[in-house]
Amino acid sequence: MPARLLAVALIVALPIAALAQKPPAGAEGYPSRPVRFVVPLPPGGSPDLVARILAAELNWPQPVIVDNRTGGGRNLAAELVAKSTPDGHTWLLTTDNILTANPHLGKTPFDPFRDFTPVTQVARFQFLLVVHPSVPAKSVQELVALAKAKPGALNFASSGNGSAQHLGTAMLQYLAGIEMTHVPYKGAGPALADLLPGRIQVFMGAANSLLPHVKEGRLRLLASVGAQRLAILPDMPTIAEAGVRGYRHDVWSCVTMPAKVPPAIVAKVNADIARVLNTPETKARLASQGVDVVTGSPQALARLIREDYERWGKIIRATGMRAD
Repeated sequence: MPARLLAVALIVALPIAALAQKPPAGAEGYPSRPVRFVVPLPPGGSPDLVARILAAELNWPQPVIVDNRTGGGRNLAAELVAKSTPDGHTWLLTTDNILTANPHLGKTPFDPFRDFTPVTQVARFQFLLVVHPSVPAKSVQELVALAKAKPGALNFASSGNGSAQHLGTAMLQYLAGIEMTHVPYKGAGPALADLLPGRIQVFMGAANSLLPHVKEGRLRLLASVGAQRLAILPDMPTIAEAGVRGYRHDVWSCVTMPAKVPPAIVAKVNADIARVLNTPETKARLASQGVDVVTGSPQALARLIREDYERWGKIIRATGMRAD
C-alpha cells in the first residue's frame, strides 16, 4: 500500500479502535475506587479460584479485591452484597444454591430476584457420583436397586444441609424412589476423609477432587451428574442416561451485584468478565481444575436463576429438606 494511503487508513482506523476501547455510555469513570468481590466460601475452592483469576486479570485502573465471607449457609455474604450501595463497586460470586435453593430451605435475609442485579454466569463445575469400593454396585442402576432393597442402609455425605452435594443426592433419591441416610459435614474435605476409609458409602462431589482417588481404585465412579457428559470423561454416562429420567444437577456460579446498579456498569462488567474468562489460557487452566467457563448475558442469567429456583423449590418441598 502506498505510504499516503497507509497514513490515511491509520488516521481513519484510530477513532474506530479508540471507540472499541471506550466503556458503555454511562460507565465513564467506573470504577472510581477499589471493587469488593465477595466470595461466600473459604479460599482454595473452585469458586474462589474463578474470583481470583478475575481479580488478577481484569487489569482495571482500580483493584478488584477478593473478600471471603463464610458462614450462615453462605447467606451472610449474599446479604452483605444485597445491602451494599448499588454503584457497581460490590460484587458477589455466588454458587447457584444460594439464590435458587436456600430461599426454599428457610428464611433468607435477601430476596434472590428483588435484591440482586444479575451480571453473568461464569462457570459450571464438573460433579461426579462415586461410591466406596465396598459397595456392591457398579452402576447407577445397581446402586438404586441396592438402596431399594435396604432403605436407609447406605450413608451419603455432603458439605452441609442445602449444599450442592446434599441437593444433588436428594434429587437422586426423589427421582429414583430410594432412601439413603444423609450425613452432613462442615465441608467437602471432611466428608471425603470419611468416604475414603468407607465410613461413608456414597458421595457426589467435584471431579477434580474425586478423580485422583478413582484412578487409584479408592473410589468407584458411577456417573457424571449434569445434563451433559463431561469432555474429560466422554464414555461415562450421566445419571439421566443411566436410567434416572429427568435427573440434571448442573452446579454453577455467577456474578451478581446489588439491585438497581446502572445498566451501563452492568454491561461493562459483563463484557470484561467474558473477555478475561474466555481466553484459551484461562479456559484451559480452569478446565484442569474441573471448571467449565460459561458466560452470557444478564438476561440469560436471570432466566437460569428463575428456572433453577422453581426446579429446586419442587424438589425441596417434596423431600422436606431444611437448612441447618
